[in-house]
Amino acid sequence: MLVQLIAHTNDPEKTIAAAAKLCYSDAHIETLLDGLTPEKTEAFLQRLNDVGHASPIEHASFTFGIEGVSRTFLAQVTRHRIGSFSVQSQRYVRLEDFRYVIPPEIEAIPEARAQFIASMNDDAKKYLELVQTLENAHTARFVANGLDEKAARAKASKQANEDARFVLPNACETKMVMTMNCRSLQNFFNLRCCNRAQWEIRAVADEMLRLVLPLAPHIFASAGPRCLVGPCPEGRMCCGKQTEVRAKYAKLKEEAV
Repeated sequence: MLVQLIAHTNDPEKTIAAAAKLCYSDAHIETLLDGLTPEKTEAFLQRLNDVGHASPIEHASFTFGIEGVSRTFLAQVTRHRIGSFSVQSQRYVRLEDFRYVIPPEIEAIPEARAQFIASMNDDAKKYLELVQTLENAHTARFVANGLDEKAARAKASKQANEDARFVLPNACETKMVMTMNCRSLQNFFNLRCCNRAQWEIRAVADEMLRLVLPLAPHIFASAGPRCLVGPCPEGRMCCGKQTEVRAKYAKLKEEAV
């Protein structure tokens, strides 16, 4: 798994403070950034937090490159609607180099790991066989309809990929570029840093939090699962490890900042 911060709003906390300043003062656009010292920026951010005014933090965004994650992760992360996603296409990219993600619980049991890898190898073999069968059949049809061999093969290749991808497993590796504003990120961290989140998306969320903290330490000071700042909202599904969770994120933030 690889998570990298590849772009972000320049001086995100000052940008947010400027938006807050406009809301609460008779400020003018041409002088909006004037006087926003680190101390005043922090004061504006604290005011937003105190009154629960969240819309100004939407003006700063972060873009991440994520690689080595599964299609299972993709299905979960795209449920966060206030985000932008660009994902490697299984329609246009043929998976000649078939890679996959092994869940830790399977990795820890030798017999299960062997069974899983055998299944993945079989999936890869069947996928490529199906691609070739479809490509040959489509090429023959396109040639019969008047296309030259080269053009027919190119068109058939895309169509073969489009249909053969249906046999690919959820473990199949993918990669993406994802952008979220700070408000969406806070919600993402609330839900996905929680122990109840699936292990893979929790690992990605932890790394994303580690990356944004040095750039916006005040905005993300309390970011993480909701039990960091109050009782666990999971009710009977609570993991019962609030003390451990708080210690984990206190350490993560100390190291990141």
